[in-house]
Amino acid sequence: MSWPCGRFDRLKILVTGAYGFVGKNLIAELRTQRDTEILEYDIDTELALLDSYCQEADFVFHLAGVNRPEHMDEFMEGNFGFSSMLLDTLKRHNNTCPVVLSSSIQAALDNPYGKSKKAGEDLFFQYSKETGAAVLVYRLPNVFGKWCRPNYNSAVATFCYNIAHDLPIQVNDPAVIMNLVYIDDVVGELIHALNGKPNQGAEGFCQVPVVHTVELGEIARLLRTFKESREACSIPDMSDAFTKKLYATYLSYLPTDGFSYPLQMNVDNRGSFTEFIRTEDRGQVSVNVSKPGIVKGNHWHHTKNEKFLVVSGRGVIRFRPVGGTEVLEYFVDGSSLEVVDIPPGYTHNIENLGDTDMVTIMWANELFNPEKPDTYFLEV
Repeated sequence: MSWPCGRFDRLKILVTGAYGFVGKNLIAELRTQRDTEILEYDIDTELALLDSYCQEADFVFHLAGVNRPEHMDEFMEGNFGFSSMLLDTLKRHNNTCPVVLSSSIQAALDNPYGKSKKAGEDLFFQYSKETGAAVLVYRLPNVFGKWCRPNYNSAVATFCYNIAHDLPIQVNDPAVIMNLVYIDDVVGELIHALNGKPNQGAEGFCQVPVVHTVELGEIARLLRTFKESREACSIPDMSDAFTKKLYATYLSYLPTDGFSYPLQMNVDNRGSFTEFIRTEDRGQVSVNVSKPGIVKGNHWHHTKNEKFLVVSGRGVIRFRPVGGTEVLEYFVDGSSLEVVDIPPGYTHNIENLGDTDMVTIMWANELFNPEKPDTYFLEV
């Protein structure tokens, strides 16, 4: 499948619902993709602009819709009436450019919202038959991600916002199954559609390829762990795709005066040692500050291993194999970043040779366990 869009020096893309959740994210991505002129249309846009936009457009993303009206008849007016106006305007200008419709999985349900979305779908399919224009219809499940309005119609957005702002959340049934798509996956698929490579499914519908099926209670649990992670210096399991996306979403709802958080510094006359990040499967990262002339370490490990990176100041890292006599020296300097591995079986220390504090980033392959520290004192 291909569109004639490539023949235009500057592609003109009409986006209805431009200031909504999906529209805002799509437009932000479109501006990074290619030389485009984006024709933004939303509920507050002058109606007269729709006529000129429909005449100029080389591609249309129809994302406008109504999902929380004050009156039930607004469903049909917003989800069918405006769609009809859009298509009539395109027909009046004989513009048969490709059109993408953002619909909902609720179009398969027998409720006022679902009926209005189904009516909109039918309208677009009929338009395609009449005009020959390519029409792509996406029945989206619940979409989550940055810039989604909280306390409106998205449980994920509401939970993220409320937990980040120390507000209560209500989980009536933790076992409720949520089918979710991430906004970046949605936008990525819409870009594929723009490029003539939509992910086409059954019955003429297109679909976002990655759908996450998660219990509502699990979403709430994960979000609470995200909030607690600051005090624990922990990082969620980023190898899990849904956790990674949900964590990014949660961070986008942090209060603007709450981006930073303090760390517990362990300070003595030698300097300080501060844990930064702790993970169960990737170890921990800490920041070590050594005063001039100070030597730290003089211990070895059976299995634990570390990486040292001096980022400020200068010093020397010394090694001696346990039971051996030869001392190895690695000179380190913050002006020339170099990672030094600390293998098991070598007693080691680090000395600040400069006149200022030396700052070292330290990674250990496992979390410190006071009951099994695997750390044995032995001078180098």
